[in-house]
Amino acid sequence: MPITIAVGARSLFVTATAWLFILLGVVASLSALVQNAMLASLLPALSSSATVSGLMGLMLNYMPWVVGTGLVMSLATLASAIGLLLRLDWARRTFIGLLVVAIVAILLGLWLQQEMMQSVVSRTLGSVALPPQALGVFGGFVTAARVMAVVVTLGACGLLGWIIRRLMSAGVRREFA
Repeated sequence: MPITIAVGARSLFVTATAWLFILLGVVASLSALVQNAMLASLLPALSSSATVSGLMGLMLNYMPWVVGTGLVMSLATLASAIGLLLRLDWARRTFIGLLVVAIVAILLGLWLQQEMMQSVVSRTLGSVALPPQALGVFGGFVTAARVMAVVVTLGACGLLGWIIRRLMSAGVRREFA
């Protein structure tokens, strides 16, 4: 008796995920290209300015690398999402890896966001004398912003983790056989 391999039917989840990330990959790639062009035109003028120093100057030095890395990640996501749509197993594995990298980047971004928020708050409170009532309101807004940043970040990481889990399920793996 011949051996037959039952390949699963094409699921709506994989198709929808692939199309969504194709769209996001195109938008992110175009955005990175525009940012790169703008950065190339603005960087010489900004770096020669006498007002740029300290952390801002350091950030300007690394911006081309950040934008370039974003472009590479966007193009890799676009390529693997197209492969996901075509049900190529290498694309599924690559896509899962890119989602893991995205989760790590999102969590590091949360840390950076909290550090920037602390820097802005300390500079604001150090330069402006606020009455106690306004200080309480300001502190409430800062706390709400920090809490919402954590909630949104963890929600995004949870969503990406759920997509990874679905892509690793037996039913989805059968589609890529």
